[in-house]
Amino acid sequence: MTTDPFNPAVPAGAYDDLLARALLQARAQRSWEPSDGPLPALLVSHGAPPTLDDPQWLADLFAWGQSMPEPRAIVVVSAHWDNAPLAISGSAAGTPLYYDFGGFHPRYYTLPYATPDAAALAHQVAGTLADTRPLHHWVDRGLDHGAFIPLMAMYPAADVPVIQLSMPSLDPVALLTLGERLRHLREEGVLVIGSGFMTHSFAVMRDPRLLGHITAFDEWAADALSRGDVDALTDYQHKAPGAGVAHPTADHFVPLLLTLGAAAPHRVTNAIERITFGNSIRSLQVA
Repeated sequence: MTTDPFNPAVPAGAYDDLLARALLQARAQRSWEPSDGPLPALLVSHGAPPTLDDPQWLADLFAWGQSMPEPRAIVVVSAHWDNAPLAISGSAAGTPLYYDFGGFHPRYYTLPYATPDAAALAHQVAGTLADTRPLHHWVDRGLDHGAFIPLMAMYPAADVPVIQLSMPSLDPVALLTLGERLRHLREEGVLVIGSGFMTHSFAVMRDPRLLGHITAFDEWAADALSRGDVDALTDYQHKAPGAGVAHPTADHFVPLLLTLGAAAPHRVTNAIERITFGNSIRSLQVA
């Protein structure tokens, strides 16, 4: 059996197995109620198509989703939509996915994740951001892989309305502020997700000798999170060891600041802790 992530023996076979064993359980998940209190905010290291071939990663994501009441709706800010000005994705039921990756087996470009109508959620979020001008609504832009890949595992029944918000900036403070503006949605059963990667280095995949930089950054970030040191995390480019290797660009780290802005005080739980393809896929639940 091949282990090449670009040419698996059964493309998305692990995802097929997840659906076969977990779909009924997903459909029976208890829905959020006001008595449950605010939902947490999440930071998800989202992966790419190879996530759908990783049984452990899929199982971890599904178990994480099942550990909470099913949200009334989901708002995702993904590393893969860096757009100025701020924008909201398409909200109609079954808006086609945005397959923003290349070089993989054709099946990955046909896998569906047809979520319900999210027009009410889009209006709610637009109202929350009413003083932001301009605020665009891209009716034909569906969820990108930073949103749909993890959600296919966390909520495989595709029965929760979802919208994406673009990142209007890669400035960590700007993402922290955006998260703060979304914070109250958690009290209404909306799950707020920052979707990035705890480390995002293609260099370490080519040269495993760089792994020390990855682990140093990951350990530093975990320590800063445990202490609630948002200032250090905001200034990670200057304060974190290995930052230049772990995050040569900011796009996959700053969703963490969105998550921290959306949840205060910061009680952090590590939902996933593992190195995969040379990178940390640490994923967090913050309340």
